[in-house]
Amino acid sequence: MKRFEQINVIPFIDIMLVLLAIVLTTATFIAQGIVDIHVPDAENDGPMLRGEYREIAIDGRNRLYFDGTIVDRKELATHLRQLTDTTSLVLRVDKSVPFERFIMVIDLLKENRLERLSIVTRRK
Repeated sequence: MKRFEQINVIPFIDIMLVLLAIVLTTATFIAQGIVDIHVPDAENDGPMLRGEYREIAIDGRNRLYFDGTIVDRKELATHLRQLTDTTSLVLRVDKSVPFERFIMVIDLLKENRLERLSIVTRRK
């Protein structure tokens, strides 16, 4: 009588499910960004952009960031000039930032004809 050797795959499936849960949890933290910003509340918020995008942020201390790196207005303008009009942008602005600072960023985007913009808010 011939005995068939079999591999029990149930433990491997369990391990893969645990790894999948860890990856999905980590991905949500990464998607939130690295700059600590308290975004304003809104009644309606749209879906976040999927795929590749560049991030502009202004924190509570009025510091300007481009993809997580602190920049000034001139450096931001230089970065924006290098982008194409098909580049998606995410704008995260702390709710304590003066409105003029927000408008300054919008003006830079208009100068460079960058219109694919998503503004991050938090649903009430």
